[in-house]
Amino acid sequence: MTMPSILVRGGRLVDPANGVNALLDLLVAGGRVRQVGADLAQAASAAGARIIDARGKLVFPGLIDVHVHLRQPGYEYKETIESGLRAALAAGFTGVCPMPNTNPVSDTRADMEFLRREARRLDLINLWPVGAVTVRQEGKQLTEFGELRNGGAVALSDDGRPVVSSAILRRALEYARKFDLPLMLHEEDPELSQGGAINEGVVATRLGLIGSPCQAESAMVARDLEIAALAGGRIHFQHISCGRSVELIRQARAAGIEVSAETCPHYLFLTEEAVLRYNTHAKMYPPLRTAADVAAVRAGVADGTITIIGSDHAPHADYEKHVEFDQAPNGITGVETMLPLMLALEREGVISLEQLVRMMAVQPARLLGVQRGSLEVGAVADVTVVDPGATWVYDATTAHSKSRNSPHWGETLTGRASDCLVDGRARLRAGQIVAPAAERREPAEAVV
Repeated sequence: MTMPSILVRGGRLVDPANGVNALLDLLVAGGRVRQVGADLAQAASAAGARIIDARGKLVFPGLIDVHVHLRQPGYEYKETIESGLRAALAAGFTGVCPMPNTNPVSDTRADMEFLRREARRLDLINLWPVGAVTVRQEGKQLTEFGELRNGGAVALSDDGRPVVSSAILRRALEYARKFDLPLMLHEEDPELSQGGAINEGVVATRLGLIGSPCQAESAMVARDLEIAALAGGRIHFQHISCGRSVELIRQARAAGIEVSAETCPHYLFLTEEAVLRYNTHAKMYPPLRTAADVAAVRAGVADGTITIIGSDHAPHADYEKHVEFDQAPNGITGVETMLPLMLALEREGVISLEQLVRMMAVQPARLLGVQRGSLEVGAVADVTVVDPGATWVYDATTAHSKSRNSPHWGETLTGRASDCLVDGRARLRAGQIVAPAAERREPAEAVV
C-alpha cells in the first residue's frame, strides 16, 4: 500500500542539525522528508497530500526518550509495552529506549527480539531496546554484547544498579567498543548511599529517614570517568542529579573523554522539599537534591555539559506507593510530563528551542546510532508537532500510562504534542492516537 503524502503547513520548523529555525512547510512522502520550503501548497496538491495545519505550532524532528521503563516482561501490572508506547506517543515521542531491569532481566538476544517484535506488532512508535551489561544485572559476568547487538540492542545498561566492580566496568567498556555500543550507567556507590530513601540533609533529618549524599553519585562518576579514560569506549551517565557530578563531567569533556550525560526534568524543577509530608510520589533514585544542585544541573543543561534529557519513566502501582516512605519503590511516571516541563524551561530562558530539540532529538539519535533527529530532505520522516500554548491537566482524564505515581499529578501544564509522524505515517493526529488499522482504511485524498 502506498503511504499518503502529508504536508505539515506553516509551523515554526526547528531543526538544529541543519541550522533551521523558521516558518516553513514540510512535505512528507514515501516515509521520508521530500521538500522543505516557504510555500509547498502546489507541490502538496499535486501529491494529493493530507494537510496538518501547524500554524502557531512548533515542528520538531521526532522526539526520542532514551530512558524509560516499560516493565514488560514481569511487571505488567505497572505498565506494558503497549501502554508505555501509547503514553510516549501521546506525549510527542516517536521513539523510546526501554531499560532492561524487567523480570526476567532483558539480557539476551531473544529478549531484544521480543521487544522489537512487540513494537512492530503494535505499530505505534520506534522502540530501540537496551540490553543489560551483566547477566541478570548481578554485576559479575558480562552479557554477550555481540548477540545483544545482533538482536537489536542500541546500548547497554544495568540501570537501577551500578556496575560496582571497576574490573567489570573496564572489561565492559573494552568489549563494547568492538560493537560501538554505549554504556548507560546508573551512578551510585552503594556503600555511600546505604539504601538512603532521600537526599542526605536537612529534610532527611526532619523526617527521620536515612539519606543518600550527593557523593554517592559523584564519587562513582569520578571513578567511571577515570576508567573510561583508561579503557576507551563510549560512556553515558544517566539521571545526573548533583552539582558536583556536573562539574566532573564538564572537566572530563574538556579533557577529551568521550562522555555524554542526561538528566531528567524532575532534577531541573524539584528539590528535596517535594518529599515533605512523606510524599512517596516524589521518591526516586537518585533522590531529589537541594536548590543549589538544581541550579547547577540547570547550568549544566544550559552550557551543554548535559547533552540529553530523559524521563526515567518509572511506573509503579498505587498500592506500592501508598506505604511507609522508606518501603515505597523509587521512581515516577515522567514521559507524559517531560515535553511541557522542558518548554517551561525554555520560557524561563534557561535553554533555547534549538537546545531543547538537540537534547530531546538530535543528541539521543547520535547516542543510539539511529538515523533520526533531522528533518533534512531525504531523512526518515519522524516528526513531532507541538502546540506550545495548549494548557491541560495531568490527571486520569489525560494520562495514558497504567500508573499514576508522579509529583506533577493534578498540575496544569502548558505545551503539548498535537501530531506525530512515525516513518511518515500519522500516529498522533490532533492529540488523538491513530490506530494503524484505521489508517489503512482511510481514503488517500487530502484532508484539511
